[in-house]
Formats: sequence, structure tokens, C-alpha cells
Amino acid sequence: MAEAPPVREQDLGSELDRIEWAVDHGSADLSSLGFWRLVKRVKLSHEAVARYGEQIGRIDTKAFRRGVTTRFPVWVGNAVLTGGVLAGVAAVALAGRVSPPVLKGLALVGAGAIWAVSTHCLTHWLVGRLVGIRFTDYFLGERPPPRPGLKTDYRSYLQVPAERRAWMHASGALATKVAPFVPLFFWSATGAPVWSAIVLLGIGATQIVTDVLFSGRSGDWKKVLRERAVAREVEALNE
Repeated sequence: MAEAPPVREQDLGSELDRIEWAVDHGSADLSSLGFWRLVKRVKLSHEAVARYGEQIGRIDTKAFRRGVTTRFPVWVGNAVLTGGVLAGVAAVALAGRVSPPVLKGLALVGAGAIWAVSTHCLTHWLVGRLVGIRFTDYFLGERPPPRPGLKTDYRSYLQVPAERRAWMHASGALATKVAPFVPLFFWSATGAPVWSAIVLLGIGATQIVTDVLFSGRSGDWKKVLRERAVAREVEALNE
């Protein structure tokens, strides 16, 4: 039976106290403070999660809200993105009603683009809530173009098994990749031109290729790989 690596509880607690003091006094860079290194250790122990999860969640929320100014309540973000999903439905309906082929095509492509944006965080939220993860804020990312993001409540995040955390991260990425292909099911019925189907296929293919090339090093798939690695470590320690 593998032995868990020794965790010096006193050191872990004092380090978290140091980091929280720094955040309370203006720092928002948790990486430079060594916060995520400590979080990785805590993830490997249910006892450590129970003991330090609340403080970790508190520190993470403080740093996030200090560093991100454009934030919205979760219900507001969900309402706006649900409106986006409905707008995509309306665009598909419009594609079936208007006469000019170019408008049919633009409406169908618009539906795919709208759904690719609006379903991402909604799916994170839905799957996260199903597995027990809560969320604190919606926010707008700083890198152009600005896209909505969803902030986890890190205490609840740690309390959920790593494999379920991985599924939460994967869900939004999968929704975004599927979304551009959904309007293709309505393409024939709407009478939209061929170029609209080609554009939708191109959008979906581009997103998939981008994920394969880059997302394993950043974004949702990086987090999926990280949490699956944590799951394997926890399993090995408990054998």
C-alpha cells in the first residue's frame, strides 16, 4: 500500500495565513505567492481539504475580486447567456422564414456563432451544479475579444472528486465545439445556401484544431488534464 507524502500541517496552515495576509494587503498574484503549489498538496488529501478548503476558497475569491473588476452575479450571467441561446433559436427560425438566400445563410451562421459563445459557460454551470460545484461570479476576460467567464467557488470545487472536476471543465469546451454543427441539422429545411454550411463546418473544424494544438497547454483541456492527473495520484496513494 503506497504511503501518502508527509504533509506538515503547521507549515501548510502558516503558509496559507501568509498568503491571505498578502492578498488582504493588495496582492492578487496567487502564483507568485505559492498558493497553487499548496492547493495541489491539499487536493491529494481529503483531510486537508476538510481542514483548509474554506480558507483556500476565501483566499481565491478575494484575489479574484481584487484582480477582476468587470464582474456580474451568477444569475445575471446565466440570464444573459440563456438569452443568447434563445437568440440562436430565433436566428434559425429566421433562416427558415426570410426569402433572400444571403439572409438565410447569415442567420444560420449567426446561430452557430451565438451558440458557440452562449453555451460554453452555461454548460460549465449546469454540469458543475450537478456534480456539486458552486460558482461566485461571471466576468469578462481581459484578452480580446472579451469573452464571458465563470468563477468557481473553490471551496466547493475542492470538495468534489477530481474526475468530476475534470468533467466540469470538459463540458464547456465540448459544448463550444458542438455548437457550430447544430445549425447544420436545420440547413436543408431552411433552404440556406451551401456556403453557410461550409462556413459552419469551417468554424467547428477550426475550433477543434485550435483545441488540439493549444488547449492542452492552456484553457479548459489543460485543467481537464490537471484534474485527471490529480485523480490518478489520489488513487495511487489510496492503493
